[in-house]
Amino acid sequence: MTTENGYMKALKCRECGREYPLTANHVCEYDFGPLEVAYDYDLIRKSFNRKTIESRAQSMWRYRELLPVATEPTVGLQVGHTPLIKADRLAKRLGIRELWIKNDTVNYPTLSFKDRVVSVALSRSKELGYKTVACASTGNLANSVAANAASAGLRAFVFIPADLEQGKIVNSLVYGPEVIGIKGHYDEVNRLCAEIAGKYGWAFVNVNMRPYYAEGSKSMGFEIAEQMGWKLPQHTVVPMASGSLLTKIHKSYQEFAKLGIVESSGYKIHGAQASGCSPITVAHKAGLDFFKPVKPDTIAKSLAIGTPADGFYALKVMKETQGHGDDVTDDEIREGIRLLAEYEGIFAETAGGVTVGVAKKLIANGRIPKDDSAVLCITGNGLKTLDAVVGHVGNTKEIRPSLREFEALLSAEEKASA
Repeated sequence: MTTENGYMKALKCRECGREYPLTANHVCEYDFGPLEVAYDYDLIRKSFNRKTIESRAQSMWRYRELLPVATEPTVGLQVGHTPLIKADRLAKRLGIRELWIKNDTVNYPTLSFKDRVVSVALSRSKELGYKTVACASTGNLANSVAANAASAGLRAFVFIPADLEQGKIVNSLVYGPEVIGIKGHYDEVNRLCAEIAGKYGWAFVNVNMRPYYAEGSKSMGFEIAEQMGWKLPQHTVVPMASGSLLTKIHKSYQEFAKLGIVESSGYKIHGAQASGCSPITVAHKAGLDFFKPVKPDTIAKSLAIGTPADGFYALKVMKETQGHGDDVTDDEIREGIRLLAEYEGIFAETAGGVTVGVAKKLIANGRIPKDDSAVLCITGNGLKTLDAVVGHVGNTKEIRPSLREFEALLSAEEKASA
């Protein structure tokens, strides 16, 4: 039997450990440390096991005891349980024994992993009585908040940098929220949203609701472990914007091990960033515990956060798990997108190109040994960032409706490839 707060105990400061009620609050009043949901693992252990999980519907909510809702979820019931694909052709191309793709390009309903965090944040927002939800976003989060709020009948405001990819802007507007473009980069958007949240009392999924929102990312890690046959992968490569996804995948592995659902193992978690916005990986490569904020300049706009909220903790996880961090240029990002598309038939957005590009580097330099197995987290669909690859993936070849012209073209192609 659960408590009135489900399996949650409190919000707990990640720095000093002070506990707070399970309200819309994200910062410790004593040391300004971030708050995180703490769970009653003893209570969870009584009924949560592999058999329980396998008996449930195939969505992220099959792990609901470890997600921060007090009652049954009400938003995003079909989110998650995306494919884990054995990528043999790409593995051979990158020179590694075994490679897996966790493919959130097909996540429901907006084709990115952000549907995981939003379904949790909005379910919890409804429990707390909110009627208006909002977010600061580099694109995917805006899409997800707009779509999931529409399905839940909630009023929504999404705040984005005004120069965002047109595909992501349209993919927010179509759901009917208030879309507000800010003439500035993401960190400026985020600061404004913190002020608006304080004044208007709305549920900002990545501000005052952040402790609940961030927990949704754990579902990706839970699914990886289950789909690997209840085993933790040797290596997991994760794209980093705020750094939250990387830290939560680590937490998901720890929780499954703590509950005896998987055996604890020496897994390594690696972080991937774009060179044009790489505060976390630059700090990691320099052996530092703290990052220096940067001004983003990269085609990977979904990762363009110059002052990452969880950067310190992402650095800590990479160090604890003996993982590594690296970054790739815009051209290497495009190459990563093409490799994943041409070898596995998966079209990822720029963040996916970052993940593949960094994995390629880590394998080539031995950070990920060639005889090991790795999982690459692909977090969003390439249809959202067409602008980044237009003119870089070849051109169509035009002919008249003539068999002779086609055969001439085919002959020329065969000669060129000989």
